[in-house]
Amino acid sequence: MTEPPILAEPRPTGAGRWPRSVQWPVLLVGSVALVVPLELAGFPAALLLGPMIAAIVLGVGDARMRVARPLFILAQAVIGLMMAKALPPAVFVELVEDWPIYALGIGSVVVVAAGLGILLARLKVLPGTTAIWGSAPGAAATIVIMADAFGADARLVAFMTYLRVALVALAASLVARLAVPGGAPLPAIDWFPPVEPVAFAQTVALIVVAMVVATLLRMPVGAIFFTMILGVLLQNLAGLRIELPPVLLATAFTLIGWSIGLRFTRDILLHAWRALPAVVGSIVALIAACGAFAFLLVWLAGLDPLTAYLATSPGGADSVAIIAANSAVDVPFVMAMQAGRLLVVTLTGPALARYIATRKWAREL
Repeated sequence: MTEPPILAEPRPTGAGRWPRSVQWPVLLVGSVALVVPLELAGFPAALLLGPMIAAIVLGVGDARMRVARPLFILAQAVIGLMMAKALPPAVFVELVEDWPIYALGIGSVVVVAAGLGILLARLKVLPGTTAIWGSAPGAAATIVIMADAFGADARLVAFMTYLRVALVALAASLVARLAVPGGAPLPAIDWFPPVEPVAFAQTVALIVVAMVVATLLRMPVGAIFFTMILGVLLQNLAGLRIELPPVLLATAFTLIGWSIGLRFTRDILLHAWRALPAVVGSIVALIAACGAFAFLLVWLAGLDPLTAYLATSPGGADSVAIIAANSAVDVPFVMAMQAGRLLVVTLTGPALARYIATRKWAREL
């Protein structure tokens, strides 16, 4: 089974069942109506999931609309800077000082996740490299964008990725609640914090440069990689302060969610439903394997169990960060492990997907 890039997916002409004049207003209202309760419930990735679910409803209902490519590239650039901001100098210092522990924790999770993805592909649960991308343990929004750009079906990847994010966040929350009964409430988002004008101007300039370069070179996920690499270098070597107001991040997540959701069809939803038992089984297996790796970290490195569990938790770094900040754990260790795995997954994902795509059994799927 081949996997056509969904950005090039042909769509029928015409307005479909939804009058074009009301499609975008309905999508916007529906997105807000879903984001608000998800945020109030503390659901991970609510700012992306709400718009994506609303867009799925319209897409399955035969709406005819697409997010313009420049806006999609803008969202990619913002996500790239978000990743760069998660990799300050302290993370690299932590990684270098205790590299054997991090190598064990990061490598083991990545290898097991890749193995589960290969198993799903070989069992023909999901087509080709879609299973590999969907099993990647971390960087959810980035993985979905990269999967799209490298020819996998981003709709199924999003289904796998955010189902895993939800289950992992639920498991981590339960473990933290059992370890620390009556934990502190999760902090509310400050939507309009003070913005440093110079830092924000520099951040916007970096986004614009990345968008221009990515557009000219037409590289898959070029905007993400350019902003991430330049952001890490300028942040750590030149003292750049990456300023990403919550409203800007929410806009980027919304654009990505719409772009993915509007490509869903009835057929893809039926395929996702048929694959649900196997996908849930692979997620549970990954969570269990990470729990075993956490036990090894407790035994080998003398970490407390909750710190080890949150550090090896496979994905949902944002929700893990919130849980860690409200628990008695080694927060720098947890975030260094999560950020290190995010970097490894982002850099190795394309190479692994290309390798799998060249295998005879993958071409036959």
